[in-house]
Amino acid sequence: MQIGEYVKSADWKSEKHVPVIDIPEAIKPGEAFNVEITVGKEISHPNTIEHHIKWFDLYAIYDDGQFLIHLGHIEFTPVTTQPKAVFNVKLEKSGSLIATSYCNIHGLWESSKRVDF
Repeated sequence: MQIGEYVKSADWKSEKHVPVIDIPEAIKPGEAFNVEITVGKEISHPNTIEHHIKWFDLYAIYDDGQFLIHLGHIEFTPVTTQPKAVFNVKLEKSGSLIATSYCNIHGLWESSKRVDF
């Protein structure tokens, strides 16, 4: 058994659990930029004690990399916080950003975004 068997992904425009990654259009290597992660961008996700997004993780992997770089983690409380976060990151090379989100009912979800310099 591997954790990857339980990670779900889909088009965020039709699935409310998928983390959406937004980055600026112009990014330069070695310069900080904001990465915004949102769940429920197109279709609102419930935010109740019974059903909510618990956390996000953000990773990067360079094109020539063998290992993920863990960039950050944020937790949310139900009802009072919304599943949206901004991470300020600095990448040295082209690669991909990978976001994971955890729904307390529907489990682990992921998406990725290409970063080219």
